[in-house]
Amino acid sequence: MIHSKVYSILNYMNKYEQNTFMKFVLSPYFNKSKELVSLSETLFSHINSGSALNISKEKLWSRMLPGKPFDDVRFRKYCSDLLKLAEDFFVLEMLEDNPLHKATYLMEAVGKKKMQKLFNSSMRAAKRYSEKQKHQSADYYFFQYSIEKNYYYLTDSDSKRTEKTNIEDIILNLDYFYLAEKLRLLCSVISRQSIVSHEYKLLFKDEIIEYISQYDFEDVPAIAIYYQIYLTQTDAGNPDHYFKLKQHLKDYSLLFPQTEANEMYSYAMNYCIRSFNKGKKEFLQELFDIYVDLLDKQIIFSEEGELSPWHFKNIILTALELGHYDWSENFVNTYKDQLPEEFRQNAVTYNLGQIYFYKKEYLKVIEQLRNVEYEDLAYNLDSKTMLIFTYYELDEIDPLYSLFESFRVYLNRHKDIAPQRRKRYLNLIRFTKKLTKTRPGDKKSLDKIKEEMESTEGIVGQKWLKEKLAEMGA
Repeated sequence: MIHSKVYSILNYMNKYEQNTFMKFVLSPYFNKSKELVSLSETLFSHINSGSALNISKEKLWSRMLPGKPFDDVRFRKYCSDLLKLAEDFFVLEMLEDNPLHKATYLMEAVGKKKMQKLFNSSMRAAKRYSEKQKHQSADYYFFQYSIEKNYYYLTDSDSKRTEKTNIEDIILNLDYFYLAEKLRLLCSVISRQSIVSHEYKLLFKDEIIEYISQYDFEDVPAIAIYYQIYLTQTDAGNPDHYFKLKQHLKDYSLLFPQTEANEMYSYAMNYCIRSFNKGKKEFLQELFDIYVDLLDKQIIFSEEGELSPWHFKNIILTALELGHYDWSENFVNTYKDQLPEEFRQNAVTYNLGQIYFYKKEYLKVIEQLRNVEYEDLAYNLDSKTMLIFTYYELDEIDPLYSLFESFRVYLNRHKDIAPQRRKRYLNLIRFTKKLTKTRPGDKKSLDKIKEEMESTEGIVGQKWLKEKLAEMGA
């Protein structure tokens, strides 16, 4: 039963939602079946017990209809009905969280029923909620369009052909919604095309881009931002598009839902990463500036206030590459409690080790990392890589060779590591070992290692290896 759809859906609910859902199920307007009340209570009881053991259909049936013989067809019907109630509950919860949606649907209902006494109050409510709406994504213009359209029909504008109507507002909001949403999806398509080989059919793409390029949409942030994202994708050689996008994000990002704002910033971040990888070193500072902006505005955090461990790691690495060592340490102490609990210890331990490595406090690195076995594969691989660097820097040959062997065993034992990825780490071991066997100043041997590295595809720590070769006189 625990693998059934209805159990899975109820399992998504937190304690507050469970209590609200039970009130919903107990309401005779939504549900008149006592069996569904009993089924809900029993399923929630099992979910909250934390038991991994299954609960049989027969046991649930005996709670719902004690003394009656089990009927599988009827039981499945109860489960189906409860699932439908859960779906209706989620819809109503979404409606409660979006008063503008409610006001729009009220206007539509008032118009259909021709309830003239509610015309003015429903319109005022819609306008009031619209003015309070801080987000101005494409959906904002869609609801403005809906409000104006419903107002048009509420006032029976077709019968007043000689009077000025709001039809221009209807069309304008519809156009804004269409242009913003079309641009948003177009940017997503362009991004996906670098990964998925598929030819998307997009009507009016060229016409839309041509139209937007000729007019000023600075007062419609959704259009202005996605147009700049589009330009950073299609005319990447011109950095002016990026800097204009960066300014728009700085000015307008809080006008968008958190998820959408994060997506917008991700385009800017990807541009910085691509530019940096092409040798434009100044874009590492740009990437750092974006992270700082995301932190200041708290856009980077989830709705629960958590910070992704991958963002945590990337922010620290970017700061360290720029030499912001104290900032990085303060960052760990400031934001460590906002990491998801299951990742917290690993993330803090590894990233402090990384900070000590950049500060050349190698003994602290070893103290931080040596006795930690990370649950996450990526952290494990990165930690062992950093220990290789550290033992080499300290000229600790015995522990280094011991680590070579244990790391090789680890790589071969873990079958979930892709072959190409495994090979890149094995190449790190191989070339580091070659460096330990080569005397500084032995230019012939060093040049041979350098030449071999350049002809080898995929080496973890290649930047560090090149630095060590240069220090030895290659």
